[in-house]
Amino acid sequence: MHLQDIKAVLSKDSGLKPIVSSWKELPLQSRPTEVYSALLRAIAGQQLSTKAAATIFGRFEKMYDGIPKPTQLIATPDEKLREVGFSYQKAKYLKNIAEYFQLPANKSKNWGEMGDEEIISDLSSIKGVGKWTVQMLLMFSLMREDVFPIDDLGIQNGMIGMYGLDSSNKKNLKKEMEKKAEAWRPYRSYACMAIWAWKDNTPK
Repeated sequence: MHLQDIKAVLSKDSGLKPIVSSWKELPLQSRPTEVYSALLRAIAGQQLSTKAAATIFGRFEKMYDGIPKPTQLIATPDEKLREVGFSYQKAKYLKNIAEYFQLPANKSKNWGEMGDEEIISDLSSIKGVGKWTVQMLLMFSLMREDVFPIDDLGIQNGMIGMYGLDSSNKKNLKKEMEKKAEAWRPYRSYACMAIWAWKDNTPK
């Protein structure tokens, strides 16, 4: 059973063991999401609460009766996107994504056959889409099991708290994080989910 394989690897880590040993099913359960719509949703959610992002994205979808085709989005005046709650900057980023997916070479990409680093390099070339955004897409839309978003503040703070890592020097901290995470391969995505869970449930 796949869950048992994950537990066997991650339970060797004393920090992760209490969390992963309680798992009855895999934390990654949803079906893979289409990359274009997942990126639009990610941009919509940047720097907003989950509730606010959902409200704005709901209005956005209502405007088109669903996710707009790239051509529809490109043709939408920025003012219309402002009316549903996007800033001018976010409106531009959404259109950058649409322009990327409008290109024939990008429309036909088989994301399932591409490696994680290849996808990160490819999609982070779109202005407004950063490495962290692509890593979240890899984990939660493409269901990749060995992603380690080292720049995620929740992961950084979680590992500092869980393992007592020294946070005084960011460069050294990241080296220590990478070193620690090597033992979690090929299930680093699940290790991150355990760290997020630990952080959210640790008394402040």
